[in-house]
Amino acid sequence: MKMKVFLTALLSATMATVAFAQETPREIWSKKKAAKWYKQHAWQRGSNFIPSYAINQLEMWQAETFDTAAINRELGYAAGIGMNSMRVFLHHAAWEQDAEGFKQRINNYLDISDRNGISTMFVLFDDCWNNTYATGTQPAPKTGIHNSGWLQDPGIRRETSPALTDTLERYVKDILTTFATDKRILLWDLYNEPGNSKYGNKSMDLLQKVFRWARQTPAEQPLSAGVWSKDLTDLNVYQLNNSDVITYHNYADEKEHQQAIDSLRKYERPLICTEYMARTRNSLFQNIMPLLKKEKVAAYNWGLVSGKTNTIYAWDTPMRDGGEPAIWFHDIFRQDGTPYKPEEVTVIKSLTGAQ
Repeated sequence: MKMKVFLTALLSATMATVAFAQETPREIWSKKKAAKWYKQHAWQRGSNFIPSYAINQLEMWQAETFDTAAINRELGYAAGIGMNSMRVFLHHAAWEQDAEGFKQRINNYLDISDRNGISTMFVLFDDCWNNTYATGTQPAPKTGIHNSGWLQDPGIRRETSPALTDTLERYVKDILTTFATDKRILLWDLYNEPGNSKYGNKSMDLLQKVFRWARQTPAEQPLSAGVWSKDLTDLNVYQLNNSDVITYHNYADEKEHQQAIDSLRKYERPLICTEYMARTRNSLFQNIMPLLKKEKVAAYNWGLVSGKTNTIYAWDTPMRDGGEPAIWFHDIFRQDGTPYKPEEVTVIKSLTGAQ
């Protein structure tokens, strides 16, 4: 019965998508509305979450490899140290392959996260790592290489397949309309690191489109796209002036991170740090998480459980023998739930109030 009800809701939502496609995009939230929304939530703290069994977004979400038991187990590790939110990447190819099944799996994920007391921030597009993708069986990790199988979305095909734009529009509107009023979803992060992988201002067109498409839906959650590089001036200006709440990435130490927070305060909107914590760059739980809590900035570190993404290895320091690095770059837990550094978990729990 539950499946039948959900599929009926999906059909209604798909029909609603067509209707909303003709609507004028809504305005950006007022600063007052954004502040009110932020105050309604406890301090959000968590990780960027990809389950350890998945090398990329498709391996997480495709029907053949979607593993609810693993997701529940690993979100349980997060809940056990007082984390209450996760940032999770989607991929349009999983929707294109099986739209209704994909949305049901999103609903299943949200059920699991909600049972663990964890809200969700979904990411739609991404300019990082591999610029092509294919559904089906995903490649094995490359030994000792950080995120060897992670996928851009939509990647290089945006330049070679103009018809892809129509698919992306339908994807965005379908997902946001289907889950428009879902209280389990905290925020829609529309585009991860636009301009990365040397795209630069080539990403502006899609960035502008995804904001317009999202604002043509009835989504009640705030919309944002995080700034991440000072060099991308045009993209930064657009992101900061069109996001309902300000999101950003920072992998520097506490001094530079404080400067970033201070510079973003002038926008007078809630701040959410959607990526931090790179141990070899002195972005640590011990120095950054207390800063974010003091400044009332929501905090999402990169990585929860070490797995096929190989994010224990640094971006630019591969280990061809696949050995464990002396210092993990990202991630908190081994797959059995053992913390990489128990003293870090002690710090996290002291800040979250976990017993």
